[in-house]
Amino acid sequence: MSVAVQQGAVAVPAPGLAKFVAQLFVAAGVPEPAAAAVADGLVEAELDGLSSHGVMLIDMYIERLRRGSVSRKTKAEVVCDRHGAVVLDAGHALGQVTGLQAMTVAIDKARQFAAGIVAVRHGFHFGAAGRYALHAARAGSVGIAMCNTRPLMPAPGGAERAVGNNPLAIALPTDGEIPVVLDMATSEAAMGKIRLAEKAREAIPPTWAVTAQGLPTTNASEAIAGMLLPAGGPKGFGLSFLIDLLCGLLSQGATGAQVRPLYGDFSVSYDCSHLFIAIDVAHFCDLGWFRQQVSAAAARIRGGARAPGVAALFTPGEAEWRRRQGCGGSVRLEPSVVVMLQRYARELGVAATLF
Repeated sequence: MSVAVQQGAVAVPAPGLAKFVAQLFVAAGVPEPAAAAVADGLVEAELDGLSSHGVMLIDMYIERLRRGSVSRKTKAEVVCDRHGAVVLDAGHALGQVTGLQAMTVAIDKARQFAAGIVAVRHGFHFGAAGRYALHAARAGSVGIAMCNTRPLMPAPGGAERAVGNNPLAIALPTDGEIPVVLDMATSEAAMGKIRLAEKAREAIPPTWAVTAQGLPTTNASEAIAGMLLPAGGPKGFGLSFLIDLLCGLLSQGATGAQVRPLYGDFSVSYDCSHLFIAIDVAHFCDLGWFRQQVSAAAARIRGGARAPGVAALFTPGEAEWRRRQGCGGSVRLEPSVVVMLQRYARELGVAATLF
């Protein structure tokens, strides 16, 4: 695989990177179809500019596989199935695998019952939530995906971690070229971004986090040891709190501090809970009309009046789409991530290289 170094980063063709990453997971004992699904999810995140949800996670994923806190299962088990409501037990399998399974079930249920709701317990990190919401949108459904994490943010005025930066994604079917998808963490910034800043020895904005004592900080290491700040203050906190309860209670899985640290003891299961919702548009109105209306609404936003000095207006998900369109099919990896990938290739006996 050929690569090019640009301004300290390494540019790697996405298809070759996905194949290489899949080979790493196969060598770590993950069956080939599941390994490919995980690799595709990680590389797609990189293409969208979401490096915090990309291949930097391989280190943590493989170490958890080695320590036994992540299983090599390729399918979640059905706990109960009642019309449009399903509960799955992921058995601590890789989240990209069980996440696609769960949303596919939700889509099938929505076609039958107008809405499909799939709650997942004993889950693991599933990467970017928008991937699952878009999976439903492409099938003609409104897609909603959410997940709880271990507590990382204080309640307003609090001095301890109370809720996670629980992500939420919503995607709508559209006939436009650009997808309409909201994919957000409920914190001002994802912990993965702070970890990237720590690895790069870069400062973070002062609005992202506070120290363990609740003091403002621009130091990534202090932020990781401290607390993230919710987006929108009390609004972000409230949204995160309800996501935590919806995911954990509907699945009868973990909530709050029952979800363990992702980067803690790799022998202890993460044990998060997921919730996937699909709403079949055709049960409410003509799907073609709905798609046209979403596309027209997005066009109105992009064509709206701009403030002085603003070059363009974007709809949710558009920035990531444009990032992918402009990357030339290549992913830019930090040198430290390349070194990590090469190390695992040697350790796992994968003959393919990034160079």
